[in-house]
Amino acid sequence: MAERNWDTVTVLHKKSPMAAQAKSKQAILAAQRRGEDFETSKKWAAGQNKQHSVTKNTAKLDRETEELHHNRVTLEVGKVVQQGQQSKGLTQKDLATKINEKAQVIADYESERAIPNNQVLGKIKRAIGLKLRGKGVGKPIEKRPRAK
Repeated sequence: MAERNWDTVTVLHKKSPMAAQAKSKQAILAAQRRGEDFETSKKWAAGQNKQHSVTKNTAKLDRETEELHHNRVTLEVGKVVQQGQQSKGLTQKDLATKINEKAQVIADYESERAIPNNQVLGKIKRAIGLKLRGKGVGKPIEKRPRAK
């Protein structure tokens, strides 16, 4: 048998860096130092929730100028919601729980800060039994027999 030199090591395959390591700042700097070719690109809006982004139009609406403004619940509707709630003996929290909304929603409708939502108005109307839209705001709801 021939003599073998056990002190030398032959590397057959070198592991490439894992994806997370290859993307790190340190890996990029090391590749630059070694003179390797590399490419970096930044994904637009990566890892951000762009569903609630602010655009020029929403910023204008938030400022509420004369030409662009949100319609709010009227004073009359706010008072009717408050009176209906008190006549049923409910607190804001009780009414909110009854219609599956937050108590802050009821507070906003009573203080005329809310932007009218037909679904919420319909729930409140059924809970307090008073009309909140159209003609006769504040009048009791007429119960009609259901058609068969």
